[in-house]
Amino acid sequence: MDKTFNHEHLDYHALNAMLNLLDEHGRIQFNADKEATRQFFLQHVNQNTVFFHHLSEKLDYLISEGYYEAEILTQYRNEFIEHIWQRAYQVKFRFRTFLGAYKFFTSYALKTRDGKRYLERFEDRVVMTALTLARGDEDFAISLMDEIIHQRFQPATPTFINAGKASRGELISCFLLRIEDNMESIGRAINSSLQLSRRGGGVALLLSNLREQGAPIKGILNQSSGVIPVMKLLEDSFSYANQLGARQGAGAVYLNVHHPDILQFLDTKRENADEKIRIKTLSLGVVIPDITLELAKQNKDMYLFSPYDVERVYGLPFSEISVSEKYYEMVDDSRIQKRKISARGLFQTLAEIQFESGYPYIMFEDTVNRANPIEGRINMSNLCSEILQVNEASNFNDDLSYQKLGRDISCNLGSINIAKALDGGNLERTVDVAIQALTAVSEMSAIDSVPSIRKGNDESHAIGLGQMNLHGFLAREKIHYDSQEAIDFTQAYFATILYYCLTASSRLAQQKKTTFDGFAQSTYASGAFFDKYIKEDFQPRTSTVCELFEKLGVSSPSRSDWAALKDQVMKHGLYNRNLQAIPPTGSISYINDATASIHPVTAKIEIRKEGKIGRVYFPAPYLDNNNLEFYRDAYDIGPKAIIDVYAAATQHVDQGLSLTLFFNDNVTTRDINKAQIYAWKNNIKTLYYIRMRQKAIEGTQVDGCVSCSL
Repeated sequence: MDKTFNHEHLDYHALNAMLNLLDEHGRIQFNADKEATRQFFLQHVNQNTVFFHHLSEKLDYLISEGYYEAEILTQYRNEFIEHIWQRAYQVKFRFRTFLGAYKFFTSYALKTRDGKRYLERFEDRVVMTALTLARGDEDFAISLMDEIIHQRFQPATPTFINAGKASRGELISCFLLRIEDNMESIGRAINSSLQLSRRGGGVALLLSNLREQGAPIKGILNQSSGVIPVMKLLEDSFSYANQLGARQGAGAVYLNVHHPDILQFLDTKRENADEKIRIKTLSLGVVIPDITLELAKQNKDMYLFSPYDVERVYGLPFSEISVSEKYYEMVDDSRIQKRKISARGLFQTLAEIQFESGYPYIMFEDTVNRANPIEGRINMSNLCSEILQVNEASNFNDDLSYQKLGRDISCNLGSINIAKALDGGNLERTVDVAIQALTAVSEMSAIDSVPSIRKGNDESHAIGLGQMNLHGFLAREKIHYDSQEAIDFTQAYFATILYYCLTASSRLAQQKKTTFDGFAQSTYASGAFFDKYIKEDFQPRTSTVCELFEKLGVSSPSRSDWAALKDQVMKHGLYNRNLQAIPPTGSISYINDATASIHPVTAKIEIRKEGKIGRVYFPAPYLDNNNLEFYRDAYDIGPKAIIDVYAAATQHVDQGLSLTLFFNDNVTTRDINKAQIYAWKNNIKTLYYIRMRQKAIEGTQVDGCVSCSL
């Protein structure tokens, strides 16, 4: 322990708080947090954990009392169960930070039904997750357990919380539903949202196809109420289906900016919005085609088109039309009702609303579809703006039964801890195990309450392998986040990950003797997807990153490697229609001692509010008193450098990346618009939240406060 403070008689909360107070030498007191972690176990966890004499007694109790699903364990030999548990505990896993330990025991560990006592340690949750996803395969169960307990791969929160439990929600992170322009589809979407929300997933819905306010209904003019009342219904639905009070249901809605209701849609998030239209808990996303930005660049007006008329003229829902391709054709078509607004005015409004609320998310529609290797259009994203998959409309009978069953989207997520995966010495193995684990989540998920979700999942086997701890890794290796070396590492690393993902999925296709539905129509099957990797070298270019790859034993694929993979995929196919998506990663980052996703830290010592305990402090991974310069925060680094790093990764990710833009408190709406345009020009697919650094309240600065002084 440091001798600069007396930790006697301090509880774990007080010790953790000392992270935010510099010692007498102006140094961060990292040992205080280590002691906080130790005291958290001594003062709280150990005293509130149910004790068992041996593993068989524990498992018998958890099964007989209905905590664990018996069928998970009966797939394995008793000797193997003893072996995998013993192997997990032999690792002697320790949480490096207080927040990591606190998060695990608060949010993940199995508790008695009164919530007062713990029935699991970290090792138990890891083993049950591995046994659940391995489905009786002992070798794979060991491999997956090893990857998770060494924190090279981490399943997403719904999987990690629920795996192996008798009373559980779904293993899937979130869902995407499209709504068509009829009452049956709206009614079915509300019902589906209730069903999915109560099972534990966030739900995003596409509103672009709904007719605008004032559009005719059954030939009678000015009858439609537009999208706002549907949003209110959805918001109430998510509030009602609150997952046994555990948390509010989470929902998002997406609307194309050329929809006539776009300005009212955005106004629902204004601070001074009328209560009749104000949307408090529903997240908003907008779909922006290239033509919108081109019109804004030329300072021209933009037309908003009636989805009702567009569908009548083209015989397709509005979301299936490329506005950029058909824009001037639709402008000239007198059969389509339309009106003008200022294109620059729209972007000004977007920035104003983002300034106030952080919303809306943005999906650059044409960028997304140009990069899409799958036949069909992508017309929406999800609650975290990283899922980008094609969907297909359903048709309904009057009783809401399916006349034609379409395909909606589910997200099966997990993330690789970049630093620890590279330290593990076998990145290909880590990716292969992760792909198999996520595929298992897909195959084990059968959501019959929403048949379109089940069909989409069953036919696509779509997964989203994410990444986290990029900034932590770069800083540890003394690489600044906003440097050319960081961009070089990111592009080379993500190209390598893509290569291993495709290799693993092709291997699954061979083993299972089948491919995802629609493979034959994809650019994977034609081989066109691989052309850029055969023509251009994506191996490291800077000496720093070349040396780093060599030191870590990472073999970046050559053009000849890509050519061989092209032949393999064209011959054997792929099992998973989608493979990668980079989510924000929240709680799992703290548990894994990782920086969130691939964006920079928001502070060297992050301050979080955690339930009853109040403020909790989290030191950035690998931070010490000698490498502070490599931990400039996201607000200081600024949006341009963050976009540059994300652009380097985006080109190798088939879906999206949750990209939050951070601004200092002197930001203007013009600054936000400039960042949006820069992102679009650099082929960024989606933008997640806008975050502003909060101004310090006068008189609140504390001498020696880490968050104030660094």
